[in-house]
Amino acid sequence: MAETLAPVKPGRLIIDGKAVDAASGATFTTVNPATEEPITTVAEAGPEDVDRAVKAARIALDGAWAKMKPIDRSRVLWKLGDLVLEHADELARLETLDNGKPIFESRYVDIDMVARCFHYFSGWATKLTGDTTPVNPSLFTYTLREPVGVVGAIIPWNFPMIMVGWKTAPALAAGNTVVLKPAELTPLTAIRIGELALEAGMPPGVFNVLPGKGRIAGEALVKHPGVAKVSFTGSTEVGIHLMRTAADSLKKLTLELGGKSPNIVFADADLDAAVKGATIGIFYGKGEVCGAGSRLFVEKSIHDDFVSKLAERAKKLVPADPMDPKTRLGSLVSKPQMERVLGYVESGVKEGAQLIAGGQRQPINGKGAFVQATVLAGVNNRMRVAQEEIFGPVLSVIPFDGVDDAVTQANDVPYGLAAGVWTRDVKKAHTVARRLAAGTVWVNMYGFYDPAMPFGGVKGSGFGRDLGEACLQEYTQVKSVWMNLE
Repeated sequence: MAETLAPVKPGRLIIDGKAVDAASGATFTTVNPATEEPITTVAEAGPEDVDRAVKAARIALDGAWAKMKPIDRSRVLWKLGDLVLEHADELARLETLDNGKPIFESRYVDIDMVARCFHYFSGWATKLTGDTTPVNPSLFTYTLREPVGVVGAIIPWNFPMIMVGWKTAPALAAGNTVVLKPAELTPLTAIRIGELALEAGMPPGVFNVLPGKGRIAGEALVKHPGVAKVSFTGSTEVGIHLMRTAADSLKKLTLELGGKSPNIVFADADLDAAVKGATIGIFYGKGEVCGAGSRLFVEKSIHDDFVSKLAERAKKLVPADPMDPKTRLGSLVSKPQMERVLGYVESGVKEGAQLIAGGQRQPINGKGAFVQATVLAGVNNRMRVAQEEIFGPVLSVIPFDGVDDAVTQANDVPYGLAAGVWTRDVKKAHTVARRLAAGTVWVNMYGFYDPAMPFGGVKGSGFGRDLGEACLQEYTQVKSVWMNLE
């Protein structure tokens, strides 16, 4: 798994249009989880850096960015999308080195989504309008839709590059400025996209990037009085903490949190398509996906045959070098994450689940956080592996008997992020989709996303939405204007 390409340059903070060191001089090392070798050093932001970035963002908010015509903001965002595509190979390499995901996913799936986010939301920069309201003939009454202010965006390590697009593109299109805090484990693509934003013509202070620890830089960002809104994607536990912290300054929040999403296969489904969809639903992204279909509900009449086909498919999905274009299952993001995942597998077996595929670490040359594609059958919905988010390539298969049983079990978790339904019965598909407690339901497909379609959760999966027109509500506020005409 030798890396023969040019070494990765050290990462720096991006504050007020400049690449700078942390005020404290602190750095940390980001590590390739597939080889356990260091990639490069990265400046580690602290509270002083957060303060500098927020102040720069505030100046830009009231200055250059506010004075720029919406059509010009649109052009800058579109240009940034173009630059992402122009630097696709470089960005994909950084993403795979940092995260361990297959280069195929980074290059041919994630890159496209990032670019499309900037391209799609660039169009909204000229289309956010207010309304006139006929209150009284002697009055002119209207509304203005305005940016909320400085946005603090805190993103996770599972889709570092995509999350930059999800968070910053709509915030910037709506006229806000952004201070982005990427995950400590995977900061490299966020830093590089921040550099490309400057190249695209974004004024200094509009897009700031602060790699560092969540409990230090992230906490300071949430507490900072100059931040008007925080958009966070991550665990439910951290989301709850951020909500409590943000309450002190009444910040607006968007929280896209954990998931334990049900993928329901009825006996009348196209079973070959459902097997493939269930495999992609849990093993794409190594299962480190908030919307992963980690609970597979299979109708009892087809259960045994379906599980047999699923296990056969999972066994063919072998962990391999993430930099190999043929690899489809890469390394988990870190050794601690690998140990967490394997601990859940052990827990499931102890509680009575049957391990029918995978379940082991499979290092390459003795190194790497590689875990086999794992299928647990005979799972009861009350087991830990069915109730808690594992965030790895582990699928729990649960039998069900009829629509009511499927819906009841599917909804019987603390989360409500996504769900899948497989059936040829259109009436059943619509009925079940309405009854599922989830922010997204895929029918006869799984794990599809588009910048035009909102994504977010209910219950323990958070509130607010990323993507789509709906997310722009999260990044704007309405002002009412009354004018006396007499």
